[in-house]
Parts: sequence; structure tokens; C-alpha cells
Amino acid sequence: MASYIERRKFLATLGGAAAAWPLAARAQQREKMRRIGVLMPLGADDAEGQARLAAFLQGLQEAGWAVGRNVRIDFRWSAGNADDIRRYAAELVALVPDVILANGIPAATPLLQATRTVPIVFVQVVDPARRFGRSRHARSRRCR
Repeated sequence: MASYIERRKFLATLGGAAAAWPLAARAQQREKMRRIGVLMPLGADDAEGQARLAAFLQGLQEAGWAVGRNVRIDFRWSAGNADDIRRYAAELVALVPDVILANGIPAATPLLQATRTVPIVFVQVVDPARRFGRSRHARSRRCR
């Protein structure tokens, strides 16, 4: 009879632990690692490119993002080679990042051709609505 009671206590304890396990595991999970792709039409050793990269990383850090802790960044530097830009655009899209940063028209154009599902943030682009086929008139007509 005593072994039967001990067995019931053991099973009750085991059941309670099994029920609490998901809560404990969830509490210990790390923050999801985000992924950013960066496509630069400059060379990796280009001084201007390195300055832009440093400013980008500083901005991320100020916003609470730390490489290796909560964000991973995949860089592609093309040194102005159009074939490399297209190849790197396809590579970055295939990695399925959370967002891609494109520097200028040479980087943004092949990315927009490669995907319409991955968000692309582009810098140093004059009049992007006209450049990428959406005029102000077309936007206003569509909103009516």
C-alpha cells in the first residue's frame, strides 16, 4: 500500500514538472536573431564604403542592436561590377533576411528585380517613386 501511495506522489510530481516545463523553457529563450542583408556597389576596402558601414553599425548599436547578440549582418561588396551586383542580390534574397539595405540605384535595382517579399531599404536614391516605376500621379489615382 505504501509503495502505491509513493508511486502516486511520484507520478503527480512528474506530471506537475511536465506541465511547468514549457513555461520554464519559454522564459529562458533568447531573443530572436534578426538577419540584415547589405549590398554595397563599392569595394570592401573603399574608404567611403567603410565610413557608411561604420555609421550604419553605430546607428544599429544606438537602437539596441548588437551584431552576434540579436542581429546578423550579411555584407556583399561588388566594387561596381554589375554582374557581381546581380549575383549578390540573388544570394542575399536567398538568405531570406528580415530586411536588405541597398546603397544607391546600382544595388537597389537588381534587388527589386529579385524580390518583392523581402523589405528593401535603400539610401542615396533621388526620386525613388519615379525611378522604380511609381509616379506620383499613379499613386494618387490608385488611392481613390
